Amino acid sequence: MLSYPPVSIICLCHNHAPYVQEALQSAWGQAWPSLELIVVDDASTDGSVEVIREWLQDKPEVQFIRLEQNVGNCRAFNQALARARGAYVIDLAADDVLLPERVRVGVEALEAAGPQWGVHFTDAWYINAQGKVLKAHYKRDIHGTLRQPVPQGWVYRQVLERYFICTPSMMMRRSVLEALGGYDEQLAYEDFDFWVRSARQWQYCYTDQILVKKRVLPRSWGARQYQAESRQLASTLAVCQKAKTLNRTPEEDYALGRRLRYELRQAIRHKHRELAKAFFQLKREVWPESWRDWLYARLLR
Repeated sequence: MLSYPPVSIICLCHNHAPYVQEALQSAWGQAWPSLELIVVDDASTDGSVEVIREWLQDKPEVQFIRLEQNVGNCRAFNQALARARGAYVIDLAADDVLLPERVRVGVEALEAAGPQWGVHFTDAWYINAQGKVLKAHYKRDIHGTLRQPVPQGWVYRQVLERYFICTPSMMMRRSVLEALGGYDEQLAYEDFDFWVRSARQWQYCYTDQILVKKRVLPRSWGARQYQAESRQLASTLAVCQKAKTLNRTPEEDYALGRRLRYELRQAIRHKHRELAKAFFQLKREVWPESWRDWLYARLLR
C-alpha cells in the first residue's frame, strides 16, 4: 500500500478511570502513521477526566471533548464524529483495548475489498477487570480452527437473527456513518441499530485474527440489558420496528421473527409487561406462529 488513509479512533469514556489510560495507549500505539485520536468524556464522576488530562500532557494533537452533562454513547460519539477527518473510524470504549495491528489490518482489508464493503470486524479476547483473558469471542477447536464459519459479505439477515459480531472489533468507513447520519441518538445503545441499517446497504468483511480485547464488567451493557430501569430493551424494540420496514424477503422476516421471539421471552422473564406486549404484536405481524402465539397471548393477559 503506497498511501496511508487516515483513521480516526473515537474513545468514549464514562467512569472508566481504572482503564482509560490503557485504552488510550492502545490507540496511540497503533502501527499506522496516519492516525487521529479523539477522546470524549461523557460527564464522568470518578476521576476519569484527571486521568485523561494527565495522559494528554505531552500529546497536544489529541482532541479532548469534555461533556458537562451525560448524553449517552450515541450522542457523545456523534459529537466526535463531526470532528473526525479519517476515512475509517473505530469506536473504542475506554475500558477496551486495541492490539497494535488492529488499524493496519482493517485498513488493508477494506482498501482491498472496495467501497461496497463498509465494515471490517475481527475476533476478540474477553478480559475481566484485571485484564485476565477469559475466552475468545468465536469458539475454536484445539487446533485453533473456527468451529463455525463467521458470516461475512451481505450479513443483513444474520445480524437480525443473532449476535455474532464483537462490537469493539469493528472498523467502519466514515462514509457509511455519514450516509446513515451517525448513530441514532434516540436509542440507548448503538450496535444493533448500526448493524441493521448498515448491513442493508454495505457488505461486512471479517479477518480471522484476535485484534481487540473487550473488557467484561458487572456494570457493562450486557449485565444491565434487562433490568427494570433499563432503556436498552425499548431501544431493541425500536430497532426491530425499523428492521420490519427494511426487510425484503420471507427469509429476512423469519430471521427478524426469531429475534423478536427471543426478546419477547426476555421481556416476559424480566417482567417488562408493556414491552412484552409490543414485541408480541410486532412478532405476530412479521412471523405469526399459531400455537406459540396462543401461548404468549395467554401469558400476557
